[in-house]
Amino acid sequence: MRIKDKYISPFTDFGFKKLFGTELNKDILMEFLNALLKKDEGKIVDLTYLPLEQLGTIFDARKAIFDIYCENDKGEKFIVELQKASQNYFKDRSVYYSTFPIQQQAQKGKWDFKLKAVYTIGILDFIFAEDHDDQEVFHHEVRLVDQSTQKVFYDKLTYIYLEMPKFKKTEEELETYFDKWLYVLRNLEDLTKRPAKLQEKIFAKLFEQAEIANYSEQEYNEYEHSLKIYRDLNNVIETAETKGEKRGEARGIAKGKAEKAKEIARTMLEEGLAIELIMKITQLSKEEIEQLRN
Repeated sequence: MRIKDKYISPFTDFGFKKLFGTELNKDILMEFLNALLKKDEGKIVDLTYLPLEQLGTIFDARKAIFDIYCENDKGEKFIVELQKASQNYFKDRSVYYSTFPIQQQAQKGKWDFKLKAVYTIGILDFIFAEDHDDQEVFHHEVRLVDQSTQKVFYDKLTYIYLEMPKFKKTEEELETYFDKWLYVLRNLEDLTKRPAKLQEKIFAKLFEQAEIANYSEQEYNEYEHSLKIYRDLNNVIETAETKGEKRGEARGIAKGKAEKAKEIARTMLEEGLAIELIMKITQLSKEEIEQLRN
């Protein structure tokens, strides 16, 4: 396969880490986070990347493909994940991972339990199953809220999810700085030049870093491999979901979901994908996947 696109896809492993996960480009990540959080004060002025292994003792066995873990100059922690496929327990996993940055703040000896804020951010290449009927709301910001008063009970634990397929603004419709970031994430791979509305200095750097012609042969090959995996996975999921939906119509919604997960796993096995990746996408156990080989 020879790549004909001008810019990389940020939805690939290579692309996401190239643009947001390196020291060279941490200013790009900072600008994105500041645009996302829209804080009146306390703007992020520096970031430090942290080892992914800090996210739990079994992280390596269950991690997402695309993850960034970092903290800002005030010690606030950020888990940033780009997630390709829907999972049965995706929200559960997000909550689970967010507990580790909380536990890491524990101090030996006398400690008053004062915590730094933790943010879990999911850039999603899918729509939550329960949100398919609502095509307007794509930016979800979740905090602990008192149901009696509807006021935020605790503001140091935040979950942000962006359902990217719902963002359909054209360049002419872009109104805010945040709109511009979402437009870049959604359309970068298909662009042939930097749009006229994206003239900020940070976008000049992003497009320079995203231009495939600037890569070494090794980087090119790594991206080519990453893009093939992404596109193959996309095709597998779409095919399997179609089969699962057809079976689901005949067998009921609950049974259809289980059948869809198995159909995805079966197709991925046929494509030779790793068991760990299949477990990640389908949330099936290793034993359940192994049984599908028979």
